[in-house]
Amino acid sequence: MVPALLSPPDAEKTPGYWNKGARRRLELALALQPAAQRAKNIILFMGDGMGLSTVSAARIYKGQLAGGSGEESVLAMETFPHVALAKTYTLDRQVPDSAGTGTAYLCGVKANAKTLGLSGAAVYGKCHTTFGNEVDSVLHRARLAGKSVGIVTTTRVQHASPGAAYAHSASRGWYADTNMPKEALRDGCKDIAWQLVHNTDINVILGGGRMYMTPRWTPDPEYPEDADQNGTRKDGRDLIAEWLNAKQVGCEGRGIVPTGTGCVPLALALLSLAGYPSIVEMTEKAIRILRRNPNGFFLFVEDEIDHGHHSGRAKQALMEAVMLDRAVARAGELTSPADTLTVVTADHSHVFTFGGSTPRGNSIFGLAPKKAKDKRAYTSILYGNGPGYSIRDGTRPAASLPDKDYRQQAAVPLETETHSGEDVVVLAQGPMAHLFHGVQEQHYIAHAMAYAACLEPYATEPGCRASRRASHGTQCSPQPLLALLALCMAALIVRD
Repeated sequence: MVPALLSPPDAEKTPGYWNKGARRRLELALALQPAAQRAKNIILFMGDGMGLSTVSAARIYKGQLAGGSGEESVLAMETFPHVALAKTYTLDRQVPDSAGTGTAYLCGVKANAKTLGLSGAAVYGKCHTTFGNEVDSVLHRARLAGKSVGIVTTTRVQHASPGAAYAHSASRGWYADTNMPKEALRDGCKDIAWQLVHNTDINVILGGGRMYMTPRWTPDPEYPEDADQNGTRKDGRDLIAEWLNAKQVGCEGRGIVPTGTGCVPLALALLSLAGYPSIVEMTEKAIRILRRNPNGFFLFVEDEIDHGHHSGRAKQALMEAVMLDRAVARAGELTSPADTLTVVTADHSHVFTFGGSTPRGNSIFGLAPKKAKDKRAYTSILYGNGPGYSIRDGTRPAASLPDKDYRQQAAVPLETETHSGEDVVVLAQGPMAHLFHGVQEQHYIAHAMAYAACLEPYATEPGCRASRRASHGTQCSPQPLLALLALCMAALIVRD
């Protein structure tokens, strides 16, 4: 339990303490040199909804979980030497959604909200505007370049953020054919789950969304008694079986075991016995598989901080942010900044803040030290809008010390808390990490990653030939990779 008040250590009260720390940081800054070689591997960590205020609060929460006051704590992502800000607006919105932003940072173009993998010429919900306006993601281009590619997410793999890595859809909501209007099906558009299997040869897929992959009323192998988890497809296709058959993955002699109606890698099946694997476990599993390719890999990792914020539950959001940071730390242990560019960013922020002149060491979820003008207590964390709004007997109820399900108070009543339009941070380390600097448009992220790894349209840039020769080594083809599909989570709540 973190005390409400902590006196700063005596050392912090002396100028020498701060002067020494500043000198150490100056020396590190002066020694910093751009890593100008090309990246063999790229890992993109995306905290969905992880705005700057969320990063700051997660830092404090991490420190308080460790028994400290929290403010002096350092997240693993904050040790990265290169930092930029990204502007998150979409072509049609000042405050964006996760589909338009995903298209920006993965495909390299600003687009319209609610559209995936399409240029701004596409119109939301209009199937016929899809054709000819498709744009390819960095993940897709990495696969074409011979790298292994993977997706890890704590939400559905057909959701907006991972969907931008492989899909071209005029609507982020076209998860399965069941979710599509008749005219879209008639005009030849494909649902996002179908595109997951057929658009890009993805080596590792870890996340939820199994119901969109199997025929209607097919019982879920983990939850056969729960009708809400049944398959939803009207076309009768079993996309999981199609994916496995395309890769010639069987259940014998390949390190995988049957579970339910499909096959899952043994390691993942074991992780699932005690519940769903954490983002740390999934990230580790993905890296261990993908790094077998001598040509390198591209891995996209998403954590749904977003859902906690949308429900007004700050503790849920910050717990997810801390878990994402643990995944960043674990990835750093499994890779080297000598050949792996690691980027951490967010798609958008939220109307989430903390304040109230709280003292050092105050619980990040605690109360402000003074009552408000209405003579009632309030928590340091507040939302600008959302379900936490409450008026009883004509006045605001006093806040109480929250548990993980507590909804922090909001100023404006909404069923769901909204995104905000502020810039998000981009942190980077490894080859070409110095390209991430200043204030950039969000689509620049995709271009910087593609340039760093010699992917199209930068495959012929200076230094790329030598990089390709080093990656390929001998002319022997790489050993076949273990293809992995684990749609291992039950259906999750879908929000922006």
